[in-house]
Amino acid sequence: MKALFIGGTGTISMAIVRRLAEDPAWDVYLLNRGNRRSEVPDYVHQITADINNEADVSAKLEGMSFDVVSDFIAFDVNAVSRDYRLFRGKTGQYIFISSASAYNKPAASYVITEGTGLANPYWEYSRNKIACEEFLMEKYRNEGFPVTIVRPSHTYDERNVPLGVHGNKGFYQVIKRMKEGRPVLIQGDGSSLWTLTFNSDFAIGFTGLMGNRHAIGEAFQITGDETLSWDQIYQTIADALGVKLNAYHVSSEFLSRVGEAYGYDFTGSLTGDKSVSVVFDNSKLKKLVPQMTTNVPFHKGVRIALDHVLTHPGEYEEDPEFDQFCDRVIAAMEKAGEEVIRGGSAS
Repeated sequence: MKALFIGGTGTISMAIVRRLAEDPAWDVYLLNRGNRRSEVPDYVHQITADINNEADVSAKLEGMSFDVVSDFIAFDVNAVSRDYRLFRGKTGQYIFISSASAYNKPAASYVITEGTGLANPYWEYSRNKIACEEFLMEKYRNEGFPVTIVRPSHTYDERNVPLGVHGNKGFYQVIKRMKEGRPVLIQGDGSSLWTLTFNSDFAIGFTGLMGNRHAIGEAFQITGDETLSWDQIYQTIADALGVKLNAYHVSSEFLSRVGEAYGYDFTGSLTGDKSVSVVFDNSKLKKLVPQMTTNVPFHKGVRIALDHVLTHPGEYEEDPEFDQFCDRVIAAMEKAGEEVIRGGSAS
């Protein structure tokens, strides 16, 4: 069987490519700019092209067809409509990577199934994913375009430490603050529930849907089974670092308001996603992929990630602007608390 992945070298897709590279049943093709070719497993075919150049891609794929096509870098309707034009009649299954952030915030129940409503007024990224789903499902219903929708939640790999609050340069500055014994920001009171999935576990669910006729026209969320509070997540990271966690809790609403001045979209990433408790019911996926399970729980996955981070510091960039933001938020919260206390004492 032949699979074509557009992108194919990111956090989610690289784990899938690695898994399929070991499966003789699959012949894997990547279509991307070739910037990370050295990291791609042997026997994976490389098609070097910019997917945004539709004419060039169409020419390079002339005469080719695939059992499965998946675009890991499609974020809006323009992208999926281009893919529809390119692969209509040329693939037995088109897997769209949507997002669990597309579910209504907050949903009527914290237990999330594929039937939970899609609506996210807080994050444009999520609204674009919803629009992509609607476009593709309309093509499935009216023309039989063989779409499968996959909704990942917070998936990480050996290069990334998942966090709730960080700057635009990523998680590294938060890890640095932890190592230095300085306070780190956690949204809300740290008790909201979250699910983290190591990318190799995600790949089990994804590859189990590939070529599966029962997946056509359906949506599936793919996450691990482990649910943690955000305090537990940060404490697990601190334990792996061997340091004391100095947690500083700040409301998501406040972070969203003040973060905007610094170019941080906490309204989307927190109010529209990470601040909301979610527990995923993956029974629909497991009916088709019974081997899907959590093989890498967070206490193991985060150590894998930190081992890489701490031994490859040159791959990560410090973020002094976010560092200052954290200090200013904490100072402002402490000052406000002291003023309230003084007001109570005066009365």
